[in-house]
Amino acid sequence: MGLNYYQIKKNILRARKLVIKATNTAGSGHPGGSFSMAEILGCLFNKHLKFDPKNPQWEDRDRLVLSKGHAAPGLFSNMAVAGYFPESELETLRKFGSKLQGHPDLKCPGVEFCGGSLGTGLSYSVGIALAGKIDSKDYHVYTIIGDGESDEGQVWEAAMTAAKYQVDNLTVFLDRNFIQQDSYTEKIMPLDKKLESDNLSEMWKDASRWKTGDKWRSFGWNVIEIDGHRVEQIDSAIKKANATKGVPTIIISRTIKGKSVEHMEDNPAWHGKAPDSDVVPIINMELDSQFMIAPSIIAGDMTNLENEVKRCVSGRSDYIHLDVMDGQFVPNKTFDHVKIKELRPLTVIPFDSHLMINEPVKHVRDYIDAGSDIITVHAEVTDESSFGEIHDLLKQNQVGVGFAINPDTELPEWSYKFLPSLDQLIVMSVVPGKSGQKYIEETHAKMARLNTILKEHNFSGYIEADGGVNLENIGSVFADGARAFVGGGAIIGQQDVRAAIRDFRTEVLSSRRQLLLDKANELGGTELVNKWIGLHVVGEKQEQIKKIAQERGYL
Repeated sequence: MGLNYYQIKKNILRARKLVIKATNTAGSGHPGGSFSMAEILGCLFNKHLKFDPKNPQWEDRDRLVLSKGHAAPGLFSNMAVAGYFPESELETLRKFGSKLQGHPDLKCPGVEFCGGSLGTGLSYSVGIALAGKIDSKDYHVYTIIGDGESDEGQVWEAAMTAAKYQVDNLTVFLDRNFIQQDSYTEKIMPLDKKLESDNLSEMWKDASRWKTGDKWRSFGWNVIEIDGHRVEQIDSAIKKANATKGVPTIIISRTIKGKSVEHMEDNPAWHGKAPDSDVVPIINMELDSQFMIAPSIIAGDMTNLENEVKRCVSGRSDYIHLDVMDGQFVPNKTFDHVKIKELRPLTVIPFDSHLMINEPVKHVRDYIDAGSDIITVHAEVTDESSFGEIHDLLKQNQVGVGFAINPDTELPEWSYKFLPSLDQLIVMSVVPGKSGQKYIEETHAKMARLNTILKEHNFSGYIEADGGVNLENIGSVFADGARAFVGGGAIIGQQDVRAAIRDFRTEVLSSRRQLLLDKANELGGTELVNKWIGLHVVGEKQEQIKKIAQERGYL
């Protein structure tokens, strides 16, 4: 089975939007902590958690305990996406008579634990995990605790108990976002090392400061440390935890409070504060504007693709683009599924296999088995029947479904029926099979046409720009609607891949800020523009965004 990467990301986005809707309607709530654990819950609900929303008390279900109960909007939104209740019910958050209260409550079917007082969830989890072992039950207990609640002594008493009784059916996630209530954890009661300033990048950049894992190891736990916003790392960590016998596991997940909404990120003010109604449309636009950068490794050293994959890993690419060329559909030939299978053990980063081959329906199974997480085939070599077969096979194996069109190809009408379930649309901006080409400028107009069609047919996937994308044009390509960007020579062709990817992200971020300011101006003129700018108080964001607003004549 594949990672189910795109489906997880789509549902994470839905859940985040529901958190914004719920807390805004309620006028209160905790979006910051809901967003820091969004990917963790997305992976659990959409990949690993064994549950039945129609039978919430199913005896053999896995148990999910949200110990950091103030982040209830994050739990409720995922439950709604999973089908426990209608998504519209999130609008009743914190209202009298609602089953969706400010903290998880057992009156809501599917909730396992009343997460009010912090620090008690792990003790509860140890109890139900131990009960499962005593009763020879096959369920697993997943628990999410906060770093702020780790100030509580009961957390460490429970940690000792879990190790003593060897509850290996318990996996704990520590949502390590460095913020509790009104300040930073390392200024209140450090889990790692004392923070002297308000610059959290100190903690992110210097791994020698990370002491939390050592604490848990000393209590007899299996410790896995990950980036808590990387779906593939979460998935891999859960698999490792489930395979570990004799000891409980804690997955220390380094996260960002308020992740995906720039003014909420790393800002203690958004621990427990609801967004105002006038900025909600801008926030939703920002959530829809999350993006990914993927190096195309064939632009590197083709004689040592293993090293190119390692460079992508050290460069922190979002996924890795693999151009498969057969020498027939395109003039050149690269590699096939055999090489992909050889590369797969090198990293858990998703593999995006772009099949530029004839008759892909005959070969797609090989690329599934090789470990591809996303597979894209071309319109030029498929029809409704063959693509339907490919589509269904990929969905059955939890592999992302991609569809590609060449520069001189328009989206065929037969493909419209697949758009609602399509995960990725590659819009080629160079002629495939030739290297070193410039971005075809007519692609901008083509994207405008495509956006209308995609909106009409409820496309919810990612548009991927592939070919000639560089620092000079990536901002305009983002403005066109692309949200995934393949970089060949502009990334993998550079000596410092990490710096190249960082520069790409900086350019896209600037373009996104422009679009959000445009939206603020459209909705509320100078007053709303000023309000939007004023929300960005962490670091140098406010001055940077203010400068863009001045350049666009909004101030």
